[in-house]
Amino acid sequence: MGAEAKALPSGVGEPAILDGAIVIGAGAAGLAVAHALAGAGVTVQMLEREGRLAEPWHRRHDNLHLNTHRDLSSLPGVSYPAGTPAFPHRSAVIRHLNDFAKTHRLPISFGVVVEGIEFRNDHWLLRTNAGLKAARYVVIATGRDRQPFIPAWKGMGDFSGSIIHSADFGKAGDYAGKKVLVVGAGNSGFDALNHLARVETGQMWLSARNGPSLLPKRVGKIAVHRISPLMANLPTRLADAVMAATQRLVFGDLTKYGLPPAPAGGASRLGSDYTAIAADDGAVEAIKAGRIIVVPQLREFRPDGVVLDNGQTIAPDVVIAATGYRTGLETMLDGLGVLDAKGVPLFNGAANDPKLPGLWFTGMRPSIRGCFANAIIQGTAIARKIAGQKR
Repeated sequence: MGAEAKALPSGVGEPAILDGAIVIGAGAAGLAVAHALAGAGVTVQMLEREGRLAEPWHRRHDNLHLNTHRDLSSLPGVSYPAGTPAFPHRSAVIRHLNDFAKTHRLPISFGVVVEGIEFRNDHWLLRTNAGLKAARYVVIATGRDRQPFIPAWKGMGDFSGSIIHSADFGKAGDYAGKKVLVVGAGNSGFDALNHLARVETGQMWLSARNGPSLLPKRVGKIAVHRISPLMANLPTRLADAVMAATQRLVFGDLTKYGLPPAPAGGASRLGSDYTAIAADDGAVEAIKAGRIIVVPQLREFRPDGVVLDNGQTIAPDVVIAATGYRTGLETMLDGLGVLDAKGVPLFNGAANDPKLPGLWFTGMRPSIRGCFANAIIQGTAIARKIAGQKR
């Protein structure tokens, strides 16, 4: 284990072993797998570090809506109320998660932080701020977007403007009259730009390292996400081709406006570098109108502006870093060898490591279907595997 990690106690005073599963994290993925485990006859306990459900949704910006359709974004046995928009607001998601946990009476312990886990003979031992816990199985569902990530750009401490992560976007109206640079042309970057396009801002720029896999929210009156189950069942190369053709048909050649070509197809990138598919809801029109200027990568900050890779200097009032998230799992899982260089679990869903029996992850990859539909699929698969091992 790492030098800063605390070794778990050995032998004396260990807690009774739960002959079932501990689920770490009570977001959509954790709730879905806990429900599936209970339905499969597996005893389950849930540990949630926050003091209430859906805390990340409470913290996100006021304009946030799902990019996935309402009908494909609900958990089993609970529906969104009549009148919920096709792409639910974050407040509707918060209500939905709470309704689901209450309806199914899921056993959630709040305020429990898991500080480390270790495999002991035939079970897992967890060190938490509430003491030691032990179980035959552990499912980690803490989310792939737990910690907002901003690169350590040169000179950012001297910049006279504001630098924020896209998670802290706030209200679109707060940017009225301001010059804004969005760094990152992925899902979060386009989400910010979609909202900004509806506000009378100053000049806007989009700094893009790679072109996005980009789909419209709607084609006419049809919500594009409604066809995601069909897309998810296509071979990856065919799904790439369908998405690329749709993007070209709807938006035309976006390289004419400075966006780099995407390095790979949208479905391929979901599996290779875990890049979610971006959704357009006004940003492309603003790019074509010149309200948003696509520029090269950010090189460094200066007190009065931002220097780009081509040497150009621009002077935004606000820089929004749509630069992704980290899982924050390194400390908890120190020494297990289950994370890649960016802290992403090496396996997810029904897959696991035979050298670490009983350890599972869910909700750690983006999906064409969206996080809710994928949570149900992965939760069901994990529950089936665990129930099968208990027989």
